[in-house]
Amino acid sequence: MFYPFFFDYTFLLLIPALILAFYAQSKVSGTYAELSRRRARTGLTGKEVAQLLIQNLGLPIRIEEIPGTLNDHYDPRHEVLRLSHSVARGRSVADYSVAAHEVGHALQKREAYPAFSLRSTLVPVASFGSQLALPLFFIGFLFYIPVLMDIGIIFFSAAVLFQLITLPVEYDASRRAYVLLAQAGIVGEDEKPLVKKMLNAAALTYVAATAMAALQLLRLFLLRESRD
Repeated sequence: MFYPFFFDYTFLLLIPALILAFYAQSKVSGTYAELSRRRARTGLTGKEVAQLLIQNLGLPIRIEEIPGTLNDHYDPRHEVLRLSHSVARGRSVADYSVAAHEVGHALQKREAYPAFSLRSTLVPVASFGSQLALPLFFIGFLFYIPVLMDIGIIFFSAAVLFQLITLPVEYDASRRAYVLLAQAGIVGEDEKPLVKKMLNAAALTYVAATAMAALQLLRLFLLRESRD
């Protein structure tokens, strides 16, 4: 049976993931907005915290400020930790949590954390696959070209695998961030629960992304079966 591209019943599978994604994004944005209004005890900026942690660990990375909000990331290829202006210049526990999380990724690279290494290897494959998977699949679906549908599913499976590997990488980076901030004495006992609150909110976005990818893959399989 043929199901139109935009109105097929399998799209209903994505609704729970869409709701979770919306909730996760609202949660992380709301938590950051709430905690960023509370100045941390040390009065350091997020960039200064990152610099202090990098120095303590002896990591050979530099820090760059970038435009945007909560688009902070660590670039392992160029050994650069990129902090958004709000985090780099902010003086809240939320800013410290985000900065320390990215330092956690740098520490993962130095220690050759297996999941981090595997994810880094899969980046080009996942990026290529995620861009081509759906166009190839739906061209094959609309014009009934089974081989294109199968290739699309294979490519999208690589993207799902990347998302699955990302989960332990992000949770481990958050665990490291908490430990780093506590060991360096950057946060007090009363601030540690706030660090966990920020890190947990951020982690939920990765759970949502993984759920969305997994349900989308299931949807592709169902659509593929419907064309047999």
